[in-house]
Amino acid sequence: MNGRTVPNVTFHTRVRDESIEGPNPFRWEDKTSDDYFKGKRVVLFSLPGAFTPTCSTYQLPDFEKLFPEFQAQGIDDIYCMSVNDAFVMNAWAKGQNLQHVKVIPDGSGEFTRKMGMLVNKDNLGFGMRSWRYAAIINDGVVEKWFEEEGFSDLCETDPYGVSAPQNILESLKGEAKAA
Repeated sequence: MNGRTVPNVTFHTRVRDESIEGPNPFRWEDKTSDDYFKGKRVVLFSLPGAFTPTCSTYQLPDFEKLFPEFQAQGIDDIYCMSVNDAFVMNAWAKGQNLQHVKVIPDGSGEFTRKMGMLVNKDNLGFGMRSWRYAAIINDGVVEKWFEEEGFSDLCETDPYGVSAPQNILESLKGEAKAA
C-alpha cells in the first residue's frame, strides 16, 4: 500500500450552517478526496462502525487526546472514516465531543472498496464495512500503512493494535529520530 495514491471519491457530508433555522441547521456538502488529502500530511484511520465498543472506547478518544503529539510530528489533520452515513458519523462525533479528529462518512463504502478494505460483516448484522486500518497519507499518497491482522469476510474477531494511535505515533517519532 505504501506509495499508492488514494482513490478519487466524492463524500456526501452534512455541515453545520447557522443560516438555516430550526432544530437541524445542517446542509449537504460534497467533499472530494482532494479536499481531505491534497497538500496535507494526515492520518486516516478506518474502522468497522461508529458507536462500536473498541472504536468508541479506545481508538477515537485516543486519537483525539493525542492530536497535539501528532501535530508535533508534522501531521496536519486526523480523519476517522467508517462505512456509515453522514448523520451517523456526525452524531458519533458529537457524542465523542470531538474537537480535533474529523469524521469522514463513506456511506456507500466506495472509498473503502477502492482501498481494498471492504469486508462482509453479515455475521454481526453490519453488512459491508471497513476492515480496521490506518495510514499516514502525504498529499494524497500513502506514506505508511497500518493494517490489522486477519483481513477476511465474516471475521469473528475485531483485531486492534496495529492501527492504534500510540503505534502510529511511535512510528512517526521513529522516523523523526532516523532523519
